[in-house]
Amino acid sequence: MAGRRTDTRERIQQVALELFAERGYDKTSLQEVAERLQITRPALYYHFRTKEEILAGVIERLVESIEELVAWGRQQPATTEARLEILRRISGLLSDQWRPLFRFAQVNQGAMEHHPKGERLRGCVISLVSLLCVPGESAEKQFESRLAVLAVILGNLPLLFGSETDPETDLNEVALHVATKLVTGA
Repeated sequence: MAGRRTDTRERIQQVALELFAERGYDKTSLQEVAERLQITRPALYYHFRTKEEILAGVIERLVESIEELVAWGRQQPATTEARLEILRRISGLLSDQWRPLFRFAQVNQGAMEHHPKGERLRGCVISLVSLLCVPGESAEKQFESRLAVLAVILGNLPLLFGSETDPETDLNEVALHVATKLVTGA
């Protein structure tokens, strides 16, 4: 039974994020979330009483995922291979599971900025961006390392590119390729 409840909560969060990204956080009601899910409002309230609770749960899961990745990455040697694996893992983390949250954050910056968990998320993203930096490297190398991580993040924000790219282009793959070039110097 606990597994079903968790699945339902995750589905609610996923659908709510989609609606928040489409319509805006402030313009989306819990009633609309329930309708999209084809459940009753009381069924939705069983899992979440407010939109804020839904968003807090999503941010918490993302923060935990980033913190785990950062902790793992900090344990890796400062080799090119390890750095490329870190980039692949960042790409994997951001690609499917968290793309709706990043799309939401891009469209609803005000809601994220004022959310109590927003500061913790910002700190995690800063740690993530700095993950490839090696102490003692030149400022240029450290900048390239940060740019590599930012390239992967940007590849998962298709709204930034709009209609400028071919719809067949996988921006995530392009971003990972660019990030790899930054790390390897190739």
